[in-house]
Amino acid sequence: MKPGLFFNTVPEKEQGAIITIALVFGTIFILIFTGLTGFIGTQLNQSKQKVASYQALNIAEAGANYARWHIAHAPADFDFSGIYNYKDPEGAVIGQYDIQITPPGECAGITQIEATGWTADFPNIKRTILIKFGRPSLAQYSFLTNSDVWFGEDEELQGPFHSNGGIRMDGEQNSISTSANETYLCQPTHGCSPAQSKPGIWGTGNGNAEGLWQFPVPAIDFNAITLDLAQLKIAAQNNGYYFGPSGAFGYHVVFKNNGTFDLFKVTKLNSSVYGCNTDGVCSREQNDINKETLLQNYPLAAGECNAQNLIFLEDTKVWVNGNAKEKATVVAARFPDNPATNASIIIPDNLTRADPKDTLVALIAQKNILVPYYSPNVLEIQAVMVAQKGAVQRYYYSGSVKNKILVRGSIITNRVWTWSWVNSGGTVISGYKNTESYYEPDLIYNPPPFFPSSGEQQFISWQES
Repeated sequence: MKPGLFFNTVPEKEQGAIITIALVFGTIFILIFTGLTGFIGTQLNQSKQKVASYQALNIAEAGANYARWHIAHAPADFDFSGIYNYKDPEGAVIGQYDIQITPPGECAGITQIEATGWTADFPNIKRTILIKFGRPSLAQYSFLTNSDVWFGEDEELQGPFHSNGGIRMDGEQNSISTSANETYLCQPTHGCSPAQSKPGIWGTGNGNAEGLWQFPVPAIDFNAITLDLAQLKIAAQNNGYYFGPSGAFGYHVVFKNNGTFDLFKVTKLNSSVYGCNTDGVCSREQNDINKETLLQNYPLAAGECNAQNLIFLEDTKVWVNGNAKEKATVVAARFPDNPATNASIIIPDNLTRADPKDTLVALIAQKNILVPYYSPNVLEIQAVMVAQKGAVQRYYYSGSVKNKILVRGSIITNRVWTWSWVNSGGTVISGYKNTESYYEPDLIYNPPPFFPSSGEQQFISWQES
């Protein structure tokens, strides 16, 4: 037998089957690999987009911080809206932010910053934040006075109150009270006989135990409001309603629930009545209307607070009442500023609002805000009242005792204020026997037009839009 070579061979049919199986499994592997690669790529891309979204938010916040820094260093410059580059520590541009600035308006001292950020790699992924901050209006106080004040045991105060003088607080309170004094000289009119030194805030009220008394704190400058009144006159002449001297006894403004107001010229007053103010000065005065003539009906701007709703009357006496539908500010002042001719506002009847949510009237008097002798037995005043040099008060009229007065808003008074007078036994002998006061916190940053503000800029809100 001849030697030869032997091979392990596979039949052709079996070879074809192996090739087919290899192709099938290879195809499956490629499909799985391709799908897995695509999935990983998608997940990676989504991760990058999520990172870009977070970065866009950080860039937007950087834009808002820059805007706040700019305004802090240039408070009068709001003209810098636009798109800015955002750089990494090495100076490379890695994104951009677009900031849009809305400056304070006539009504509220609120500055609005809208900042939108995005990265250079994903410019279509954007995040936007909206920040508001501003100076609070004087309506942040339920009660503000430039003089010493005493709240009795039967009085309850809602909202913060401040005095540039001392405070004797024997009543109930639900918010902070502040005094500009470390100590003050308490007089017999506040129960100190003889006069003696007392802490800036003292008394039997609940506020001390609850940590609601704070003193001393910076004083509120009432004199600065005088400068504001001169500016308000210019603003009313330019965009609102300005009325010069009436040539009679003064003006009467009556708000209507259709968004307008009637303006009357007062042509005759009732006979004078003997009364005494909170400074102890007694005299005969005429503060009640007997006859008047309608001059015209005027429209107020609807909706957002508007400079048109500033009403400035340059006469010694201005009466205001009615049912207001729109926010409005009534100013009574005479220039040049002379104590003998300083203007007062008188509230002869109810001053309410058609829309309790949004509408409130501001009354700003150069001298006093008064409730007259012939006021209603039950009187409601829904307003923010400012007596720049005088007091918010009802004079002492012998034997004139009324039932109830309700105030919704704020009382800002230079001198001592009161709605009622009591004898040594605590009995009301003049004015209103019952008083109720309600605070309006929404007015802090959204007051009637051109209402005075005070203090530093404060952060109001942050939100992503």
